[in-house]
Amino acid sequence: MWLRLPFGNELRAELGSPRRSRRLSSSPRSRVWRVELPEAPAVVKQIVDGPDADERYAREVAALRLAARAETPVVPALLATDPGKRVLVLEHLDHRRPAGDWIVGYAATLARLHATARPEDVGVLPRWQGPTQADIDSFLRLAGALDVRVTSGVAGELNDLVNRLDQASGHALLHGDPCPGNDLHTATGIRFIDFEQASLGSGLMELAYLRIGFPTCWCVTSASEPLLERAESAYRKAWRAVTGSEAQDGLADACAGWLLRGDALVERARRESTDHLARIPHRDWRWGTATARQRLVHRLGVVSRMTADHTSLSGVSSLSTAVRQRMLARWPAIQPVPAERP
Repeated sequence: MWLRLPFGNELRAELGSPRRSRRLSSSPRSRVWRVELPEAPAVVKQIVDGPDADERYAREVAALRLAARAETPVVPALLATDPGKRVLVLEHLDHRRPAGDWIVGYAATLARLHATARPEDVGVLPRWQGPTQADIDSFLRLAGALDVRVTSGVAGELNDLVNRLDQASGHALLHGDPCPGNDLHTATGIRFIDFEQASLGSGLMELAYLRIGFPTCWCVTSASEPLLERAESAYRKAWRAVTGSEAQDGLADACAGWLLRGDALVERARRESTDHLARIPHRDWRWGTATARQRLVHRLGVVSRMTADHTSLSGVSSLSTAVRQRMLARWPAIQPVPAERP
């Protein structure tokens, strides 16, 4: 279906009239065009109608403006906006195929993005929301459905974990969906796009994406331990360089928090609709590059290893190990998630 380019008179007065336009692929939540403007090519993005369309538009605009503070660019330049039509006009950047060790540069850029928000920005974007008691209950019911014994103390550990995540300090600018595909690898560095879910919180919640397997993303990857260590070191070095302070500890907590999130097994349109962990014993389903059971087995392995030496999560470590082993015994055809992005 042909859709008219939403480029009104105010945008034309500010940027000139587009000579050509071409529709680009995008999520169902937006429409995107590449346009030729008098000065340079640009990208026009329109947030489509929906119950949260105005909120998503406001988040994206606010996040792009905060991120524009970075000394080394981490986002495309925001050239103009048309709030009435929920339109953004952005600098066009050519994307190149990422290198094999792409997560190292990605992590450094993620740190610089996170560091653009300041304490006085609290309230500009919503605060990041972590797992809840309902997520704990769902995870423990899954263990029961798989006939895995839940030892005493695990529920308390999980309650303490959720409380720690809820109270985690930090005002980092969180992308909200920092997936492969929302990162442009350009000749002058990496830029992040699509900030409709942006929030403020602890940067560890997104640094954890590298180990836990990009939980909100269609594309799951599992990098080698040496590559993960390089990436996490690059994040901490970049954070230190920009802020003059050390990045927080707590990566194990962040990964365990993502394990509890059943909504992180389905695409965004299907979240907050049902208990997706409760579906695991009865069926599997594919989303992007991996199935739900593949994703969950990967996350269980990560959390089992990362929490093994944490006294506050020792029971969670044992439970994660047991649930993973039971899943692999019941469904031996489960394969590891991909090692590389497509």
